[in-house]
Amino acid sequence: MLEHFTHFRSSVSGLSKPEKFTFPFYYDPHPLGLKAAEELMEYLNKTNDWNHNFGLIEGQEGIVIGKMFGVLVVENKHGELGYLSAFSGKLANSNHHDGFVPPVFDILEDDGIFRTAEKIITDINSRIDEMENDPKYNDLLLQIKNHKILYDNEIAEIKQKIKIAKSERKSLREKAEYALEGIDIENFLEDLRRQSIKEQYTLKDTVNKHRQALEDLNEQIREYTIVIDKLKEERRTRSASVQKELFDQYTFLNQSGEWKSLWKIFENTAEGRPPAGAGECAAPKLLHYAFTHGYKPIALTEFWWGASPRSEVRVHGNYYPACRGKCEPILGHMLKGIETDENPMLQNPANGKEIEIIFEDDHLVVVNKPAEFLSVPGKNIEDSVYLRMHYKYPDATGPMIVHRLDMSTSGLMIISKSKEAHEHLQRQFIRRHVKKRYVALLDGLIQEDNGRIDLPLRVDLDDRPRQLVCYEHGKYAITEYQVIERKNGQTKVYFYPITGRTHQLRIHSAHSLGLKYPIVGDDLYGKKADRLHLHADQIEFTHPITKEKINLQIDPEF
Repeated sequence: MLEHFTHFRSSVSGLSKPEKFTFPFYYDPHPLGLKAAEELMEYLNKTNDWNHNFGLIEGQEGIVIGKMFGVLVVENKHGELGYLSAFSGKLANSNHHDGFVPPVFDILEDDGIFRTAEKIITDINSRIDEMENDPKYNDLLLQIKNHKILYDNEIAEIKQKIKIAKSERKSLREKAEYALEGIDIENFLEDLRRQSIKEQYTLKDTVNKHRQALEDLNEQIREYTIVIDKLKEERRTRSASVQKELFDQYTFLNQSGEWKSLWKIFENTAEGRPPAGAGECAAPKLLHYAFTHGYKPIALTEFWWGASPRSEVRVHGNYYPACRGKCEPILGHMLKGIETDENPMLQNPANGKEIEIIFEDDHLVVVNKPAEFLSVPGKNIEDSVYLRMHYKYPDATGPMIVHRLDMSTSGLMIISKSKEAHEHLQRQFIRRHVKKRYVALLDGLIQEDNGRIDLPLRVDLDDRPRQLVCYEHGKYAITEYQVIERKNGQTKVYFYPITGRTHQLRIHSAHSLGLKYPIVGDDLYGKKADRLHLHADQIEFTHPITKEKINLQIDPEF
């Protein structure tokens, strides 16, 4: 037990304990958590205990895999403060390393359910591969493929001949009506009908001949496909059965002494089943170990170590909250009965803030939305630009909100006062006739003075509302930029979004394939500050009624 409890290497007597435990999904690390994380980072910088390429040493062999690490400040039975350390998933292809808590459930155990099932499924896969690579099987597949090509070509050729012959008979029939009479024309037309019938029989006979040949080939290959299909069904059934058994045995303990399996934890979620990798993150490992060994949790801190994944935005050494998709249901069970810090996402960030009106007439309003202010009512908070405008203009018709800004982004928003104005303005946005400009302060010095970023985006299903760069399922997203100034290690830029995807400017700034530097104050893709330094400073559109061009600008407060 002692090997996982680490005493602070320097005194922490000057640091008081927090009154409540960390709210894991949005937090500023407590000084004790920061101290523990810094000590673990120092160890990671020095250790050569494992062969793992974090992407921090140029030329190091192996696939680059950054990792989320976590520290849990705990109090032992003697009232001493220390911390536990953990990593998410596997590290250097192992679940076990000195100084790090073990997994809650080790699926890599040699004689465990997973390894046993893995051997069986590997054997099934080998048998499937053997069948699918059998020369006779592949020769039959090739024969079927070639015969289908032959069939298509021959039938197409016959149909073309029938079409030409039909056209010729039509021409002959028209000529015969003028050249022949009585019994002669009847005999001639009958001869034409016999030709047509013969051609249809030829087509039918050819189709039947090919179908029979294909049926003979399919009958020969069926002895293979029946076995292959049965093996694949057995693989599917065994995989589902093992997964269910794993989920039932993968159990988590909370402070109240209650055990709950992964299956039970996730059965009432929208998906109804645990996502891949659930339970393998650092936070559940740390809390489970603390509860099973009698430690009292004090503060949690997680950080990223290494190069960022290609799809996500993760910055080496930055602190991050627990993911929601995998961890929220688990931690909901594990933190039961523990008083945590308030969930800031349940607090109204718009309290005490006013909306400044920049332009107004009988048909529309343009406002300067403050930072940390919802555009429309959220899941937990109703106060928003929409609600404020609805109260201010109770006689307005239609949806009012023409477009949105992210909660953390400040700047110009158009509000319609009538359904007619709303429809006209929305058409302008859909057709990209509205010109928008944003100003942002980036946390670093970018090299190019201007350019274009083209990175497709989709939501991170395991960690909403974060977005991912995804070339397979993402929606195309394009941003043009222009540098305004470089100063004090930061770059001020203009952004011209061609598309309007969620978090587009934030991801295009922070991602390694974009500008490589997050926007100052970006609490999702960078580091928290007093605010997100992103502001919609300029907008140009056509007035829906007067048809005149409206061009408005408001400078940011940063």
